[in-house]
Amino acid sequence: MANLVKSFLLTELLKGMSITLKNFFSPKLTLMFPEETTPQSVRFRGLHAQRRYPNGEERCIACKLCEAVCPAMAISIESEKREDGTRRTTQYDIDLTKCIFCGFCEEACPVDAIVETHILQYHGEKRGDLYYTKPMLLAVGDRYEEEIAQRKAADAPYR
Repeated sequence: MANLVKSFLLTELLKGMSITLKNFFSPKLTLMFPEETTPQSVRFRGLHAQRRYPNGEERCIACKLCEAVCPAMAISIESEKREDGTRRTTQYDIDLTKCIFCGFCEEACPVDAIVETHILQYHGEKRGDLYYTKPMLLAVGDRYEEEIAQRKAADAPYR
């Protein structure tokens, strides 16, 4: 009997309309995106970058841990030994169309060579534009090194 009265009086519809009416007059939370952005966490994972040491030498020691830990198999590395006995990469590629931005590569790296920056506004017109090579990754790292270091320092107490 109670269900018959509820269905006859359309109480569910009235509850839904009351929620709609309440939200209709509440202040809007719309952001004008290019001019306004929401705050980002220091742990935000965006575009990849490779870092260098202060003396200008690349950090990557070609241990291939990032390639091994990548669940999407988006990283490919080739390396060779130098005349001083150290090993460095000759090829370091990341396919951002495969990458799931999990951050495992950054966590696995023993020398903080590969990092994910705060950059979220990048695009590619075709698939090849999102295939980042070693020079491209080093260029991103050189351009944003100061901001990368600041974010790493801000995140350090929580690790």
